[in-house]
Amino acid sequence: MDRIILEGMQFFGYHGTRPEENTLGQRFEVDVTVGLDLQPAGTTDDLHHGVDYSRFHAIAQSVVEGPALKLTEAIAERIAQQILHSEPAVQWVQVKVIKPFVRLGNTVLKGSAVVIERHR
Repeated sequence: MDRIILEGMQFFGYHGTRPEENTLGQRFEVDVTVGLDLQPAGTTDDLHHGVDYSRFHAIAQSVVEGPALKLTEAIAERIAQQILHSEPAVQWVQVKVIKPFVRLGNTVLKGSAVVIERHR
């Protein structure tokens, strides 16, 4: 299946289970891949046969910059569900949410990530 990929979207949010995450906030990175038939847009070169990539960006931004959630999984799930709901042509969506510089005990990781895939 054809796909559109948006990689490296960066937003600031206040998500996490620790109080400092909810007050100080941090940067989150989001990648979105959507599966849909791109042949009509590709063969006609007509914008009316395509989808507006900026809608996917706006959805990711509204979720990450919106009300605080505890889990990265919840961020990814909300983005995926809103994309599927907003664009009927999308058959499936994959969302990767990266939380850079995660502290686990006395160790700081480069980051952690959640990847989910949802189908219509």
